[in-house]
Amino acid sequence: KSWVKISQIRTLSVKRLRKKLGKAKPKELELIIQGLNEIIST
Repeated sequence: KSWVKISQIRTLSVKRLRKKLGKAKPKELELIIQGLNEIIST
C-alpha cells in the first residue's frame, strides 16, 4: 500500500526517475487531485 503526502509538494526531474513503481487507481487519483486543489486554493 502506498500513500501521497500532498502537504509537501515537490518537483522531480524525470531524469531521476528510473522505473515505474505503481499506478494510482482512478478513485485514488481523484482524492489526490482534490487534496492538491485544497492546497492551491488557500
